[in-house]
Amino acid sequence: MLIRLLLVISALLIVVSGALYLFTDNPRYLKFAWQVVRFVFLVALIFVVLLVLERYALVGWGVLRY
Repeated sequence: MLIRLLLVISALLIVVSGALYLFTDNPRYLKFAWQVVRFVFLVALIFVVLLVLERYALVGWGVLRY
């Protein structure tokens, strides 16, 4: 649920930043949108790595038992 909330908020930030860039022609809004995209990509990458680590590494080593 937290990941979904992050995605919704980041999508809104990107859309609003893009609209502000179109209205004001100020490049800082595009820079901010790009920073949001990079942050979301980094968080998603960390999330996927943790899922893979939990599924294969920790269960395979016997750290987590189901």
